[in-house]
Amino acid sequence: MENLESDLAHYALTFEILGILGLAFLLALVSEAVWDVVKGRRKKLGESFLNGFIAIVSAVLERTFYGLIFVIGLWLATPFALGPMPDSWPVFLLAILAADFSYYWMHRTEHEVRLLWANHSVHHSSKEFNFTTALRISWVDSLIEWVFFLPMVLLGFSLAQVIVGISVVLAYQSWIHTEKLGKLGWVNRVLNTPSTHRVHHGANPQYIDKNYGGILILWDRIFGTYAPEEEAVVYGITEPINSVNPLKVMFAEYGNIWRDVRKAKGLREALGYVFKGPGWRP
Repeated sequence: MENLESDLAHYALTFEILGILGLAFLLALVSEAVWDVVKGRRKKLGESFLNGFIAIVSAVLERTFYGLIFVIGLWLATPFALGPMPDSWPVFLLAILAADFSYYWMHRTEHEVRLLWANHSVHHSSKEFNFTTALRISWVDSLIEWVFFLPMVLLGFSLAQVIVGISVVLAYQSWIHTEKLGKLGWVNRVLNTPSTHRVHHGANPQYIDKNYGGILILWDRIFGTYAPEEEAVVYGITEPINSVNPLKVMFAEYGNIWRDVRKAKGLREALGYVFKGPGWRP
C-alpha cells in the first residue's frame, strides 16, 4: 500500500506539472495564431479550427472509452511482468527513456505499415505547420498504440510509471510544431526540435520517413532514419486530401486501402495493400 501511495504521488505531481505546461502551450498556440493572422501568414483559419475540433473529440474519447482500453490493456499484462521496478524518481526517469524508445518504434511502424499509416496520416495531412498541428491526432490511435508499450509493463514498470513516461514524451512534442524557431545547432543532433520535426512533416522525397524520435532524435541517428533540415519543407502528404471535413480527414486513407483491396488479384496482393508500406504496389 505504501508503494502504491508513493507511486500515485509521483503520478499526480508529474501530471500537475504537465497541466501547467499544457496551459502555457495553449497560450502559445493562441498567441501564434493571432500573430500569424496579423502578419497575413494564416489568412484561412479552416485548418486551425479543424485541428481544434479534432483535439476536442480526441480529448473526450481519451478520457473515457479509449483511455479505459489503454489502461486495461496494459494492466492485463502486469501478471506477466519480470518483477516490479523500484518506486523512485530515477526509475520514473528511466520510464521516460523507455517510453521514448518505444515511441520511436511505434512511430516508425505507423509509417511502414499502411493500415497504421491510415491512422497516423491524419497528423501529417495538413499543409500547414503550426502549434495546432500538434492537436491533429487520429481518433483511432489510442485503440492501437497501447500495444507498443506492453514491453515496458513486462519489464516491470508500473502502470503509473508507463503512463507518466508516455505522457511526458507526448507533451514534449507540443512545442516542436512551429516554424517560429530556426535550427538550434548541436541540439538538433540530440533532441527532437522544431527543425528536425519540420523534416518529419515534409513531403519532399528526401524527408519522407525521417526523424521519428519523440524526445531524443538520437534514436534516428542510431537506426539510420535521421535527416537534417536543408531545403524548404513542403508540408502534407504525397496525395493531399484537400478538405477540412473532419470525417474525410480521419478516414480518407481507409477508403484508399479499400479501393486497392477490391482490385487486388488474390489474397496475398490484398494483404500487401493492407500491411505493406504506403505506396506499395505488386
